[in-house]
Amino acid sequence: MTDAVERESMDFDVVIVGAGPAGLSAAIRIKQLAAETGNDVSVVVLEKGSEVGAHILSGAVMDPKAMDELIPDWKEKGCPFETPVKNDTFLVLGPEGSIPLPVFLMPPMLHNHGMYIGSLGNVTRWMATQAEALGVEIYPGFAASDLTYREDGSVKGVIAGVMGVEKNGEQGPNYSPGMELNGKYVLIGEGVRGSLAKKLIKDFKLDKDSQPQKFGIGVKELWQVPADQHKPGLVQHTFGWPLGNSVGGGTFLYHFGDRYVAVGLVVHLNYKNPWLSPFEEFQRFKHHPEVAKHLKGGERISYGARAITEGGWQSIPKLTFPGGALIGCSAGFVNLPRIKGSHNAMKTGMLAGEAAFAAVTEGRQGDELKAYAEAFKTSWVAKELKAVRNAKPLWSKFGTAVGIALTGFDLWVNTLLGGFSFFGTMKHGKSDAKSLEPANKHKKIVYPKPDGVLSFDRLTSVAFSFTNHEENQPAHLKVLDMELQKKSELGVYGGPSNRYCPAGVYEWIDDGKGGQKFQINAQNCVHCKTCDIKDPNQNINWTTPEGSGGPNYPNM
Repeated sequence: MTDAVERESMDFDVVIVGAGPAGLSAAIRIKQLAAETGNDVSVVVLEKGSEVGAHILSGAVMDPKAMDELIPDWKEKGCPFETPVKNDTFLVLGPEGSIPLPVFLMPPMLHNHGMYIGSLGNVTRWMATQAEALGVEIYPGFAASDLTYREDGSVKGVIAGVMGVEKNGEQGPNYSPGMELNGKYVLIGEGVRGSLAKKLIKDFKLDKDSQPQKFGIGVKELWQVPADQHKPGLVQHTFGWPLGNSVGGGTFLYHFGDRYVAVGLVVHLNYKNPWLSPFEEFQRFKHHPEVAKHLKGGERISYGARAITEGGWQSIPKLTFPGGALIGCSAGFVNLPRIKGSHNAMKTGMLAGEAAFAAVTEGRQGDELKAYAEAFKTSWVAKELKAVRNAKPLWSKFGTAVGIALTGFDLWVNTLLGGFSFFGTMKHGKSDAKSLEPANKHKKIVYPKPDGVLSFDRLTSVAFSFTNHEENQPAHLKVLDMELQKKSELGVYGGPSNRYCPAGVYEWIDDGKGGQKFQINAQNCVHCKTCDIKDPNQNINWTTPEGSGGPNYPNM
């Protein structure tokens, strides 16, 4: 529950945490309905990044389906869906060569024609202008760090804007207790593994009837290449090398905008080998001839990483709690085979916004937005996710080659038979944390040194995420039991934190006494949340730092 600090408070009809696609869609939809009906409904959106879009990272090939519904004249209003997809390719990579897959044989859902390549961060920046024009209040740099409750236990609001707590936990000279922002309803759109969503799921047991959520980590760079090798509208997806058959994942490479090439690797976080490093696999990948030719002579201009929800249909928790709801990636609506989720995030935000508007105008507050949960069940989001429900478990059970073949078969059956699957609805099994095996069961992986042209080290890369945190604040990465970390994370698993973290946050260093100590470089954190997901003992808790801290992604 909340602390006893006295704070000023502000009251709104709807409080939204997170200015991503889901949160902004919810805000816009509420204000649209208010304008249509002549009602005055107050909406505030809180964003922990320094500006809207600062923490947004995605591939991104975007499906305009939800935007068509939310803002039908988005083209005329300048929405930065920058480049239409023109050439859609899938490759199976070996160490040196590749085999193209016939796109026309793939299920229609996986085709990218009609989609747009661009920066999701820039799309949210544009959406923020649309929301503000409708009267939405948006507070960037305002991290929501805790919840407030009514006497009946329903969620009342959030505490946001706490600043000036020093490393020792004491209040510094610039201390601010923050504010309570209370609403009749609170919508949580923090993205993947957000701290408030995690707390709500646990406290209200929202996941008691769902499978464990599954995750991947996406590592991405943005390059600017010479004009003569830029191919606007090219979409290239691959699987196979460098991950092999036993590690799930794949890669993307998109040409768009002002000579931009977005290149990235997604690694499923249920991998077993603690010596594996998603960051290093990504650096290795860029040297493949099918990738290097796109980047040759270019310049890396940005870097970032984030976790991705992959559990899909089986892992969606209960969407509502007394006083609010989960929207977007806080609930996990990514379509794994499509490698897309922003359209689903937007739609769920719209559905929650419609339910919240109806409740407020009916004079209600603090109850469950059951209309949102019901609307989701009959939405195209639910239909889409149900169709791909077996993709992740098939991949996990049978490996990349067989798993993808079976997924293709299953998607065709679902497409032709209206949602039927011969596999029924498969289960996910272990959490990603429990999937990791002891280090002595696996051979160490020796990765090549970066050449500084196509491949780079982690610290250099973090500089291109433009990450910054107030250095004198307490570390927002909380180790619950340091002795357990040393005994198990290091002693049993070989210290995987310094490999799964894409930002060099965690290190085991000489303690000067013949042993090792765990060092946390919280300043480097890009807020990907991988540590919170993959630590084998669930001994690391990611909490939100002061507002404005973290990455400042341009065009990502």
